[in-house]
Amino acid sequence: MKGVLAAPGDYVHFKSQVPLHKIPIGSKQWRYYDFGPKTVAPLICLPGIAGTADVYYKQIMALSMKGYRVIAVDIPRVWNHMEWIQAFDKFLDVINVHHMHLYGTSLGGFLAQIFAQHRPRRVKSLVLSNTFLDNRSFAAAMPWAPFVSWTPSFLLKRYVLTGIQDGPHEPFIADSVDFVVSQVETLSKDDLASRLTLNVDAASVGSLLLSDQFITIMDTNDYCATPQQLKDQLSERYPEARRAQLKSGGDFPFLSRPDEVNLHLQLHLRRVGVEPQPAMARGIPPGSGTGGSQSKEKDEEEEEDRHGPSKDGGNSAASSSSGSDPLPLPPPESSESQPTSADQLLNKDVLVARSYGAMEAFLHHLVASYVGYVYISLNYGRDSRQMLM
Repeated sequence: MKGVLAAPGDYVHFKSQVPLHKIPIGSKQWRYYDFGPKTVAPLICLPGIAGTADVYYKQIMALSMKGYRVIAVDIPRVWNHMEWIQAFDKFLDVINVHHMHLYGTSLGGFLAQIFAQHRPRRVKSLVLSNTFLDNRSFAAAMPWAPFVSWTPSFLLKRYVLTGIQDGPHEPFIADSVDFVVSQVETLSKDDLASRLTLNVDAASVGSLLLSDQFITIMDTNDYCATPQQLKDQLSERYPEARRAQLKSGGDFPFLSRPDEVNLHLQLHLRRVGVEPQPAMARGIPPGSGTGGSQSKEKDEEEEEDRHGPSKDGGNSAASSSSGSDPLPLPPPESSESQPTSADQLLNKDVLVARSYGAMEAFLHHLVASYVGYVYISLNYGRDSRQMLM
């Protein structure tokens, strides 16, 4: 079975090529990937509650090959929206990024709008996916929000995972759910508590100085954790924004429909005036693929990646992303290797228990074996004594 027990092959390759940066800024620990030509204004990806910087690995691989710079960050431990604005502002200063384009999904899209409202000179464009303008409905649905920082980690993870749509899913969507679940398992109690607090800390996005022409709204039409009413409010707020509708993709289209998402991101960046520099993505031939894409609507293309920076080890955030000789990406897994229909029937309890199921079964087997051994030993001893008498 895939999921938390096995990482996708293209993700393993990504981790071997693209360095993970970890830097402390004040009291905040920032964890991020930065890949692509430094001379290009970056696309910064902000995840939702259940996401990490790793969930955008398909975008990093594909767009960096095209000559774009992509930065994917973890949301740090901040406890209100003003703290988020100040922390993100300092982070951008440290990595020497003055202007950027923001791609946010779910909570990440909300935080992207909040930042664009208060720091309009830094944000040149927005791509918003399955997100919202106002979070008061989430606050009403979580009456225990004042106690979130005292809630045990396993309960917070359970609550986050209940927001993911139940199965059955088609294979690529099931794979995306599996991958996100594995990332949730890496989050600490404080990580989850701070994100949930940001999601329910009553706030709404004010008017933006950014023109609608520099905004793209990318939503899935099948289902996602963000209610349709909230997505409609977003569309009404930005009536002139470009619409990019995905027929399916679930909560995580950047994983389940990477070809389509990457295409829309490229179109957006071209439209707002970002010129890629493919010549600086050396070793990548023209027409290379989209980097580990699994979209069944598109033909598989040749995939290659290049080495990232040599080592990070907590060095300066502005360390070079220039690579060395490219290595071919592993081909996408065939449909025969996808989970069976039984594996796809995910539900809330299975999602939470999957990580611990194997250990629990082993312990049950161990206890049962021990009890059987004691029972046999006692009976054998009693029979031996009777024979001696």
